[in-house]
Amino acid sequence: MNNAIDISRRAADAAMFFDGSRLTLARNLAGWRKSALANAITMSPAAVSSWETGEKRPSPAAVAQLALALQIDPEFFSTRPGTPAVLQTVPHFRSLRSTTQIVRDQADAYGRLAIDVASALELRVEFPSPNIPTCHVDETTLEGNGPERAARYVRREWQLPDGPIRNMVRLLENNGVLVVFSPEQAATVDAYSFSTAARSAVVLNPVKQDYYRQRFDAAHELGHLVMHGDAEPGGRIVEEQANRFAAELLAPADEIRDQLPDVLNAASWRTLGRLKEEWRISLQALLFRSRQLGRLSDVSYRNAMMTVSARGWRRAEPGLVSVIETPSLLPRAMELLRDEGIDEATLTRECGVPAHLFRVMTSRTPELKQIHSEGSKEDDEMGVKSHKAQVVSLLHRRPTV
Repeated sequence: MNNAIDISRRAADAAMFFDGSRLTLARNLAGWRKSALANAITMSPAAVSSWETGEKRPSPAAVAQLALALQIDPEFFSTRPGTPAVLQTVPHFRSLRSTTQIVRDQADAYGRLAIDVASALELRVEFPSPNIPTCHVDETTLEGNGPERAARYVRREWQLPDGPIRNMVRLLENNGVLVVFSPEQAATVDAYSFSTAARSAVVLNPVKQDYYRQRFDAAHELGHLVMHGDAEPGGRIVEEQANRFAAELLAPADEIRDQLPDVLNAASWRTLGRLKEEWRISLQALLFRSRQLGRLSDVSYRNAMMTVSARGWRRAEPGLVSVIETPSLLPRAMELLRDEGIDEATLTRECGVPAHLFRVMTSRTPELKQIHSEGSKEDDEMGVKSHKAQVVSLLHRRPTV
């Protein structure tokens, strides 16, 4: 069949079952404002808005224009059961000051799409039921031990044994949290999390290839899911609370306090190196923990961080483990379905997701094609720094026909 005729037919079908929320999703994935999309199809922003709200339905010709401008298949706009996922909590980004609204909308759209993929696959494969304990804390103050109490509550509810958590990503997945990597194009956005009616999700940065920091990221995002259901994201207090939650979850004070050094000398650094591998958290997190628990004075902590900076460990610490923890929920589902004779193309079509994004969401490891310069990521005490994000479309660019 002629390509032009085929596209016209598919656009006509999509127009009949057009879902405005899918247009919003596609526009956000592309990183476009309504005005930019309207300009690309020589229509008014009001027209785009009316399509997105469902007030009006675009003609088949308009659907074809939208698909061409966004470089996505017309079928993407067709209504699908239960999609896109409706967020129950606002995604928690590390810093709203350096994360623009467009970047947040794009990350939001990718996360919703990942939840939709999980929901579609769950029609064929049974996933763990969501099991996120709730322990709200006062997000207006750092006083008290709310984050630590919440972390201890999670350990009890999940019946975790004493000692280090074996695999943080697997722990999240076993309790019904969807964990995926973001696309490489969106690598300037750090890890983030959100909740929907279906399940909660944690989206990890694909280029932060650091086992120890990634585990802390996963625990940090869990802290948001547990404590901050109604909190405004991105603020200094809620981020610090999530850091404290992660520190207590990964290295409980009652278990690690007496192991931490109370002075800094050659023997202390050897101790920190041993504890890093035993508890699987970074040296910087251990130093912060030492100060937080009163083992190191503020002066000793600052001197230690000066040593960390002088040795270049803010960017890359020494460590024995080089392979990051990887998601398995969606990848394992794909393996099971392939064993049943259901191929990726069929599942991609059923999920209504661009093929390249489907592969990213269902992959165990991120496929990195570019060299990324991360720079220093430690402008707070736990080694987390946001950097200015450049918006790049997540929709596959292909030659037009």
